[in-house]
Amino acid sequence: MDISAEDRSQLVALARDAVESGVHRDTTPKTELTGILGEHLGCFVTLTNAGHLRGCIGTFSPRGPLGETILEMGRAATDDPRFVGNPITPTELSQLTIEVSVLSPLEETDEPEKLEIGRHGIYIVCGPYSGCFLPEVATDMGWGAEEFLDHCCTGKAGLKKGQWREPNAKVYLFTSEKFSS
Repeated sequence: MDISAEDRSQLVALARDAVESGVHRDTTPKTELTGILGEHLGCFVTLTNAGHLRGCIGTFSPRGPLGETILEMGRAATDDPRFVGNPITPTELSQLTIEVSVLSPLEETDEPEKLEIGRHGIYIVCGPYSGCFLPEVATDMGWGAEEFLDHCCTGKAGLKKGQWREPNAKVYLFTSEKFSS
């Protein structure tokens, strides 16, 4: 993926519109679905305030074009269940950093320990349990590949440490292009 500066700005502006409509409980805006906005790509929308996470919602399997998915994820990030007791307020909107991560398609791997730290994100599925980390999580936390996989199992997927190694577990890799305002 190589998303132009103009498209990046448009995607972040669209996410900001969705976040604002979510906080104000207004109708989600519409957008013209041309160029990258019309492509079927997964994405995450992450909201932070002074470096503190305020919401992060995304999907690997979009139901429609990227423009619609950005709107859906941006609005959903304002209702991230982790912050139900401390929702984003209208006065907080101007303080939010809105980050968009556009995802490559998932690729299953038989050698997850060979993932490239800082380049690959992970999605682990084992039975009804699943969890994911965007590529920057391992870098931010200073984890190696196996730590990254273990933390995804225990911290995101509700699995045991090392369960990514089990034959019934599937590990997928993906890349993302991230930008914010």
